[in-house]
This record gives sequence, structure tokens and C-alpha cells, in this order.
Amino acid sequence: MGKVLSLNALVKVRRALRRQKKKVVFTNGTFDILHRGHVEYLAKSKALGDVLVVGLNTDASIRRIKGPKRPINPNADRAAVLLALASVDYVCFFGEETPHKVISKVVPDVLVKGADWNGGAIVGKDVVERNGGVVRTIRLTPGRSTTDVIQRVLDAYRK
Repeated sequence: MGKVLSLNALVKVRRALRRQKKKVVFTNGTFDILHRGHVEYLAKSKALGDVLVVGLNTDASIRRIKGPKRPINPNADRAAVLLALASVDYVCFFGEETPHKVISKVVPDVLVKGADWNGGAIVGKDVVERNGGVVRTIRLTPGRSTTDVIQRVLDAYRK
């Protein structure tokens, strides 16, 4: 099982992984109400390297981005579920609008986003490529999203 690390602790771990010649993969998201699409995406991300780091939006940053009703699950719960997956090695919370600060400090070898992101709009792409890394997109599992899960629950329990 992986660990939740502060940014400073993650930077130290990253230095050690670099010395061990481990390929570090980074992705980020809210990962609220974990579903099959998330699990498949994270497994495919991990397959691109040796160690998978997930930048996880804090509750406050999710509310700013997605509105006052989100997240459904709080920080600690979302991190615990992610870390229970074999594919996830480390989680690092970030409270900014984007993970640029985390990416800039960790400088992963591989930066991963869903294929729904325009390559030029991927935050941190500049940092990763400037340092010899690569950016990859992964096709999302069709019909699987947290928004869809929430809607199905609401539809099932409406009076």
C-alpha cells in the first residue's frame, strides 16, 4: 500500500527514485467516487513507468472548480481508496487550481492525462518536456465518470 506525502517529502522520495533509476509517472485529478474508469486509467498510467504519483485536489480546490456540492468524498477517504490500488504508489494533495507547482518540484519522467485533454493544454507539459520527460494521454473508459455515477444515483432515488 502506498503513502500520502507532503510535497517536501515527495521531492525527497523523487530524488531517491532518480538515483535508483526508477521511472516516475505523474497524473492528477479529483478521483471522487472511484469507479472502473479511474481504476483502468491509473493502471494504464502505472504501466508507463515504475512508480505512480497521483496529485490529488484538496476538497477546497474541488469546490472552487466543480462547485459547492463536490467533492462527495473528503480528502482522507479519496486518498485511502486510491492508495488501496496496486497501481498507486504515492498521493500528494495540492490546493491550487492546477498541479503545476507539484509537477515543477517533482519533475516526473512521464506526465499522464486523459485523452479528453488537448495536448497543448496539459498543465506541466512544458516542465516535463524541458527536462527530457514525455507526456502521454490515455483514452478514457467510455461511459464511466463520477458525474454519470452521481446522476444514476439521483435518478434511482428520486421520488
